[in-house]
Amino acid sequence: MPLGRELPQLLKQRLFYKGRKFDFEVNRLRLPNKAEGEWECIRHPGGALAVPVTPEGKLVLVRQYRFAVQGRILEFPAGTLEPTEDPLTTVKREIEEETGYSAQKWDKLGEFFLAPGYSDEIIYAFLARDLEKLDTPPKQDDDEDIETVLLTPEELERAILDGEPIDAKSITSFFLARPFLV
Repeated sequence: MPLGRELPQLLKQRLFYKGRKFDFEVNRLRLPNKAEGEWECIRHPGGALAVPVTPEGKLVLVRQYRFAVQGRILEFPAGTLEPTEDPLTTVKREIEEETGYSAQKWDKLGEFFLAPGYSDEIIYAFLARDLEKLDTPPKQDDDEDIETVLLTPEELERAILDGEPIDAKSITSFFLARPFLV
């Protein structure tokens, strides 16, 4: 069982919604400590994220419009796992689509829950090195509004500490990658 799973007993499924990227459910559960109640949960297939580093040591990020927060957020390239797709395949596709770079060397940084209070989504983080700019990058998804941003590790750390809008998966992955950055 990944990441310390300990399943509750399902007493009743009250609501279920199947969405494009994730599912939402409300269940009556008995937890391992025997407490009973209703809990809401977003069921997500997981995501993969790249911390891309250019040969010059710059980090490749994207500034992306996110409708849920009604604004643009600085992020590392990432994407949702497709059914039966492994995380490395996902992130190799996403880095090309979102940044126009490909990487020759990949190292797994780790995996972590994104928001375990209401979702089972796991992020698989990778360090992407030996980047090459693609002559013809793949077409972005129609709903993506993305600008590529190059920052030094110090510039990104300053942006994080200054409170610039940066998502949690990118901040976490940056600190996982920090020991490998020159």
